[in-house]
Amino acid sequence: MRQSPPPELPPLPLMRIMSGNAFLLSVIYLLVGIVVEGAQYVWPGSPFLLHFSLSLDSLPARALEMVRLMQPLRAAYLDNQISPFRLRLIFGVTTIIIIFLLAVVVGLFMGTLRGIVVRQSSRR
Repeated sequence: MRQSPPPELPPLPLMRIMSGNAFLLSVIYLLVGIVVEGAQYVWPGSPFLLHFSLSLDSLPARALEMVRLMQPLRAAYLDNQISPFRLRLIFGVTTIIIIFLLAVVVGLFMGTLRGIVVRQSSRR
């Protein structure tokens, strides 16, 4: 008994969806960061804003730590070799890279899962 080949999957613009989601998350993250930084100028020393800012910085700081770039970055910042703006920029770019990588991983996982489900349903 010959089995027919599995049906073609309908086209799914997976990369466009992943890029759109990652872009939206990046914009939201950066806007929240800008609002928090602006609020710290209005209410300096606010414990809530300080903790919120540190929690926003923890994701890129840990990622930079994993690739062993945080220590040289910290030393350069403490030696006044880079400005706070440049440090913010580095953290922002790092966060955008993390968000896009997560979007690609989740998109590939969901695409693979979708393919498995379609193949399983076509066998029945």
